[in-house]
Amino acid sequence: MARELGFTVSGSDANVYPPMSTQLQAAGITLQEGYLAEHLQPAPDLVVVGNALSRGNPAVEYLLNSSIPYISGPQWLGETLLAQRWVLAVAGTHGKTSTSSLLAWILESAELSPGFLIGGVPGNFGLSARLGTSDFFVVEADEYDTAFFDKRSKFVHYRPRTLCLNNLEFDHADIFADLEAIKTQFHHLLRTVPGDGLVIHRGGDEALIDVLSRGCWSQTENFSVDGDADWAIANASADGSEFDLVYGDQQVSVKWALAGRHNLENALAAVAAAHHVGVPLPIAAEALASFVGVKRRMELLAEVNGVRVYDDFAHHPTAIATTLQGLRAGVGKARILLLLEPRSHSMRMGQHRDSLPAATAAADQVWWYQPPGLDWDLQDVVAASPVPAELCNDTPDMVKRVIAVSRPGDHIVIMSNGGFEGIHQTLVGELTALQPRT
Repeated sequence: MARELGFTVSGSDANVYPPMSTQLQAAGITLQEGYLAEHLQPAPDLVVVGNALSRGNPAVEYLLNSSIPYISGPQWLGETLLAQRWVLAVAGTHGKTSTSSLLAWILESAELSPGFLIGGVPGNFGLSARLGTSDFFVVEADEYDTAFFDKRSKFVHYRPRTLCLNNLEFDHADIFADLEAIKTQFHHLLRTVPGDGLVIHRGGDEALIDVLSRGCWSQTENFSVDGDADWAIANASADGSEFDLVYGDQQVSVKWALAGRHNLENALAAVAAAHHVGVPLPIAAEALASFVGVKRRMELLAEVNGVRVYDDFAHHPTAIATTLQGLRAGVGKARILLLLEPRSHSMRMGQHRDSLPAATAAADQVWWYQPPGLDWDLQDVVAASPVPAELCNDTPDMVKRVIAVSRPGDHIVIMSNGGFEGIHQTLVGELTALQPRT
């Protein structure tokens, strides 16, 4: 977006990989590997500091010693782009990227030309951020901290008029001591929504109900797939690919490419938010029908010799479980083979180790990857698995094991919130090299 505003932009990161790396390069943004002082020479007019960086980082130390102006990404966004716009923010532990993408596409389909900033690449747009030409701006509102010099959650900088709260669970164990600490940040977010704004929240979510009870000065609406709510689902098919969306005395039918209970909830939140800015339900339903998904959210990478391979970003046991359940509802008794890398900060700290085995119950077989640097042994997770499970210490071995048992009709799901050492391309390549088997 800074590039779109006319700024010259370069950036540094570690382990740059697609789809973000290719998107940045296509926008004419120079990418530099690693965090080096020379990347800040000659001195830029402003440095936007990401929240992955901390004191002791060579680039950070050079930045401070050189007195170069700096700012956090969320503050830059809030001050530069959002201050005079109608911000529609999507917050919660799960579903932020998908819901934000759905919401942006609904507004686009209603010819509202929104700006957006999303932590993924919506297939309908092919890019994760743009300025837009209207007053409306959709932002994925993350609760992670802002920067090494600002430990508030990023979303407090966004000042939404329309706020979606998808759900709330404990996550980010590297920066939050417990769920109560996260609730406090969400309460701070609620304090920024104006009185004539709207807070849309998942019905029956006890953590969100507790946050709302601490103080909410805005209008509220709730949504639920099964319960009584302002926004509800009726007549849903078993896999969730067809359903009726109900709001008061209005009801519209939807048939779309997504599946699973979690995606029904995402749809309800997105449609409710779009309705707040005037989008009629029939137009929203048409937008859902033409939504093609988000990269790395159960993205179908390839179908080779009758085997389907998917890439998914799941980083939390609940997300793993709901994603697999959605796939199971869609494929029936077909085999689901799961390759999983526990890569998020909370996973690496072992925060979710007790709930990980049950999260994979909808799969038929699981291969767990023990990545370098993981400070706990996944063997206990494998031992407690409700389905056949194996532990792998390197990705080539994992690919060989999966290839050895795969057959036409299988669905192979690769879950990681990182690059997973390029296993996606390796697996598809190995499958392609094989002759069709019966």
